[in-house]
Amino acid sequence: MKKNNIKIKQVMAGEKKISIVTCYDYSFARILNQSVIDIILVGDSLANVSLGLADTKEITIEEMLNHTKAVSRGAPDKIIIADIPYSGCQKKSSQPLEIAKRLIQAGADGIKIEWFKGCKKVIRKLVEKNIWVMGHIGLTPQTVHLLGGYKVQGKDKESADKLIKQAKLLQGLGVSSIVLECIKKDIAKQITESIDIPTIGIGAGKHCGGQVLVLYDLLGMYPNKMKFVRTFSNLSYQIKGAINLFDQAIKKETFPSNQESF
Repeated sequence: MKKNNIKIKQVMAGEKKISIVTCYDYSFARILNQSVIDIILVGDSLANVSLGLADTKEITIEEMLNHTKAVSRGAPDKIIIADIPYSGCQKKSSQPLEIAKRLIQAGADGIKIEWFKGCKKVIRKLVEKNIWVMGHIGLTPQTVHLLGGYKVQGKDKESADKLIKQAKLLQGLGVSSIVLECIKKDIAKQITESIDIPTIGIGAGKHCGGQVLVLYDLLGMYPNKMKFVRTFSNLSYQIKGAINLFDQAIKKETFPSNQESF
């Protein structure tokens, strides 16, 4: 583990709600490094918001490594968690340990792994090697095709009991926290109260131990209409305005001025 092993334990054991945002590049990471955010997640959602891919399963290991390196350079003081991509975990189950080690060498303090059929064996291996692991249950984008699409999870007793069982199992395997995605708020509350490690909600109500959002969503830079997303700023509008002003200045020949010329 690198710089923030002690800080991770302090954040996870604290009484305050945990705040997490995704980040994929050096410039945003520098800004986040100066913020009060607790944790940065280099999520495989970069496939959608940064690379324009249709599915998170399309992200490659090398792309995850490169973006993790960039974020680590920009945010040396923050806890950084990186997703193990589908291609490095579920596609070839013999790779996760090696991929996790490479992500940590790239600058991550720990890794996140989505629930899938063989995740128990994978997580056990990672924890045995003292790798900090964040679990992820509920709506799992890497296997969303097995869930019938992007739907709220835990809507009936059978599926709710299954989620609670998964959470307890993950805790027993040694994960340090669990992301609960698109889960009914009352079920997320039950899960949170049934385990001793923090839950991190995304579309799972306010009773979780913390919350995570995609940075581009909360800044209004990506057209996401999911119910659980709150836009805290509209940078898309501001950026477009700045670019248009730049264009006008060029056409009116007010840029560059004498002061901006050699």
